[in-house]
Amino acid sequence: MGTADLSVKPSAGRTGIDRLRTSGSLRMLFPRTALRTTSVLLNTAGGITGGDRFTTSVRAQTGTGLTLTTQAAERAYRAQPGETGRQDTHLTVDDGAELFWLPQETILFEGSGFRRRLHVDLTGAASFLMVEALVFGRQAMGERLKDIRFDDRIEIRRDGRPLFLDALKLSGDVDGQMAEPARGAGAGAMATVVHIREDVELHLDALRRLVQDLSGRGLRAGVSLVRGGMLVLRALAPDSYVLRLALVPALELLARTEIPRPWKI
Repeated sequence: MGTADLSVKPSAGRTGIDRLRTSGSLRMLFPRTALRTTSVLLNTAGGITGGDRFTTSVRAQTGTGLTLTTQAAERAYRAQPGETGRQDTHLTVDDGAELFWLPQETILFEGSGFRRRLHVDLTGAASFLMVEALVFGRQAMGERLKDIRFDDRIEIRRDGRPLFLDALKLSGDVDGQMAEPARGAGAGAMATVVHIREDVELHLDALRRLVQDLSGRGLRAGVSLVRGGMLVLRALAPDSYVLRLALVPALELLARTEIPRPWKI
């Protein structure tokens, strides 16, 4: 169990902490960096299992820039029958603020039951960059997902109006399902990247070239300008390493700066 509540405000030309509260096994660390205020989420429990509840709320006030990441990949462990671990994240980005939600991958383990929700509320000209990456077991350990439950939903709204709504449900023999050509074609990892910013279309061609260059490593990805000011990248990869080969440069391109050190390969 754990909760984390953070609000940031402008402070002497930088981004400073306005409110911070954590409880249970969630912690928020703030490494020193000359580039951008960064908060690292840490789950001291080491993962999520059935019955766990984790809630994170973050607000970036006008005039601030904040990057959120995690210290390590999240792990959804085996749950008892009928039990589900839950993770709820609510991000609020005020007009004129910029927030990057860059957690590392979530690894699903055999027998896991996991429900995840991400709610993002943007106001006015707020900018937002996010990645959600999913790994289907640790392939190097020979793990296979034959009986899991995963329920995921992402909602991004601007001034109360939907911009991006996405849902994913996986259950049962996910290893077999992902082996099917029309589904995952053998993929062991996947990711969604969403970037919302006024000039985001400037990165479209460069991002497409980047993922195309990795097609020889088994990466299958598409990049679309869904609407003015919103770009979406979807990727399937044979494993988490190839996925990172694409995500690290892609996120640095969109963020226009280095991404947090925990992401480095």
